[in-house]
Amino acid sequence: MSPARRGAGGAGQESATARLSRLLTMVPWLLRRQGVDLADAADRFGVSPEQIDADLALLFVCGLPGGMPDDLIEAEWESGRVYLGNADTIARPLRLGVDEALTLLVGLRSLADVPGLADPQVLADTIAVLEDAVDASSAALARTASRRIHVDAGSHAETRHVPALREALRQRRRVHLRYVVPTRDEATERDVDPMRLTRSTGHWYLEGWCHRSQDTRLFRLDRIEELEVLEEDGTPPPQAHPRDLTQGPYRPQDAAFSAGLVLEPEARWVLDYYPHEVLGSTDGERVTIRIPASDPAWVTRLVRRLGGHAQIVDPPELVERVRDEASAALALYDLPVQPSEERR
Repeated sequence: MSPARRGAGGAGQESATARLSRLLTMVPWLLRRQGVDLADAADRFGVSPEQIDADLALLFVCGLPGGMPDDLIEAEWESGRVYLGNADTIARPLRLGVDEALTLLVGLRSLADVPGLADPQVLADTIAVLEDAVDASSAALARTASRRIHVDAGSHAETRHVPALREALRQRRRVHLRYVVPTRDEATERDVDPMRLTRSTGHWYLEGWCHRSQDTRLFRLDRIEELEVLEEDGTPPPQAHPRDLTQGPYRPQDAAFSAGLVLEPEARWVLDYYPHEVLGSTDGERVTIRIPASDPAWVTRLVRRLGGHAQIVDPPELVERVRDEASAALALYDLPVQPSEERR
């Protein structure tokens, strides 16, 4: 085969993970179809014949460690028909290792603890299949360990609404929520077209199109006081798009403003829990950060929670608000506000 043919196919246009996945699937498929037309193989895997040509050229130099002729996959496709040999090891069904099986089994048993989230029989059948897929020497260990590990699937306050929301999703029905907004210490009434149930940062959320906000919103299930499934169609509008929750439910771009804080060493845990930008450190111990926020009340609560180990430096109106709240609190004890507290 000429070098030009070997380099064809544009493999660089896809990720290495995608190509590896195709190659691992392709080998057993070709072994069971000796002499298959190269164009048919390309059609089966949704790529061009040139890409199959490049994949086969790569397989031709792959195999078991050692690199000797008997270790490498045998491939022949010059005639336009593909023949593969010496690849039976790759074609064998994969068995899960104990760590892989344990992770999956614990996850499935956690789903089973949430009422209404999944069909119990489907979960039981899937668990049984996974236990059978584990290597025999590891099956008992994985089975026993998965039953001893407990994963907190959420409190009753979170999971009590799951069955109704799951049914609303299934039937494409709108729901009416009485939803508590902690930052404003109030409950709001909202009509929502459900999009999905999801779990992030230890909490269950309903994501849906909120008709009050006219935008996609996340609602923590433990903050839903009342829920009613309505008769109206709950199909989200075309502009409703799910959020990327890989970095958590809160997005800094949603912030209405940002606040500057100086953290003492005792308050540095804030850096691990909230989105922020580090502005600098003056003495090697205190650190100055800027933290995005959607509500001033949230920032003032955070400063109070830090118990004097944080100083807010801007914006000026928020500095004044924290000072006034500190003065009001101290007035209850008939104590004067100290200079250091005036700056917070």
